[in-house]
Amino acid sequence: MTAVSEAEQAQTTVDEVTLTIENHVATVVIDRQHVLNAVDGNAQARLNGIWDQLEADPTVRAVVITGAGTRAFCVGADMSAAAVDKTGLEYWAGLDPNGFGGLSLRTTLDVPVIARVNGYALGGGMEIVLGADIVVAADTARFGLTEPRVGRLALDGGIHQLVRRIPYTQAMGMLLTGRKAEAAEMQAMGLVNEVVPAGELDAAVQRWLDQILACAPTSVRAVKQMVTRTAHMTATEARGLRLPALMAALDSADSAEGVRAFQEKRAPVWPGH
Repeated sequence: MTAVSEAEQAQTTVDEVTLTIENHVATVVIDRQHVLNAVDGNAQARLNGIWDQLEADPTVRAVVITGAGTRAFCVGADMSAAAVDKTGLEYWAGLDPNGFGGLSLRTTLDVPVIARVNGYALGGGMEIVLGADIVVAADTARFGLTEPRVGRLALDGGIHQLVRRIPYTQAMGMLLTGRKAEAAEMQAMGLVNEVVPAGELDAAVQRWLDQILACAPTSVRAVKQMVTRTAHMTATEARGLRLPALMAALDSADSAEGVRAFQEKRAPVWPGH
């Protein structure tokens, strides 16, 4: 393989998962439409790199993750013949500590993540949804941990997180059948925040972003960190934990600006520190 062709191949790999940052909002798009935005090894590595980059960028205040096109958000791991090179046991032995898509089990990203679910969110795609903080779905979206139907398991947090996020019997009803559920049903279970017609999906996501951006960045980071780092504690134990984002928020320019803006009856202009 020539140096030129290697460079071209690298560019193609990068372009399958794109990152754009504009007005403090990062947008991550899985663009592998030929396999319904399924994730292979290269895409998994790219996603991990993106989350690492965003963790290190203090200017980013919110993230939107979605799939390209209209058919799929993400249908999980690429199961095409060229992509499947491990047995189930080998996959389990080499699990990514950050989970599927580098997100489903990640606890170090202190900015809110909105899952913009535009189509099928199955298997690992559903696990990415479970790794998000806010879920906005098109009414045509479908959700499911369908791994048992192909002799696999939702090992990247799907099984353990679903029973913690929705009622037990509802979770088990999905896990033990591998069935797909409509967006409205998932909203009724409490996993989806808002369901809108597909043509209104971007506007709905933007409404959620506007509400996040109206809050102090230091406060939002503190909330996210306090939730993700204390899930194993009682509420009393969690309250006493002096987390870095919490201490920064309590002694921030944002906190002073928020009080001042309230007293002056104007919208705050957040310094972000």
